[in-house]
Amino acid sequence: MVNFILGAKGTGKTKWLIDNANKDKKEGNGNIAFVDVDDDHIFTLDYNVRLINAMEFKILDIESFYGFLCGIISRDYDIEKIYVDGIYKIMDIEIKDLKKLLEKLTFIGEKFNTEFFINVDYVLEDIPENLKSYCIELEPIAYDKELRVNA
Repeated sequence: MVNFILGAKGTGKTKWLIDNANKDKKEGNGNIAFVDVDDDHIFTLDYNVRLINAMEFKILDIESFYGFLCGIISRDYDIEKIYVDGIYKIMDIEIKDLKKLLEKLTFIGEKFNTEFFINVDYVLEDIPENLKSYCIELEPIAYDKELRVNA
């Protein structure tokens, strides 16, 4: 299954991905990979979650991104879930690319029983109707003005 994680900047998409990757690693038997564009989250991810820095692999477009994800699965058939954060920072992802990526990842995900969670820089109103069922939109994080922490 493919899930696109949506939300405006500052809605907590990265935190959601990290929290869910950590939770899934604790609850599941399969391996979890977390693809990011840097190594900043190495200490917030469970040490058993494999952090992969996509910047080291010269990903340029949807085709190379798909090949990269296939390479992760081919290296470890026990990969249960792949979380992807910030990939839009190193390549342009247009709406038409999401449809193409969905088709390719659905096929490979079903074949190898792998689920994908991909952070994209869109909100639900930008997404065509036929893709909305694959989207999880996060709401902005509310802050308590006095405590300056999440409410």
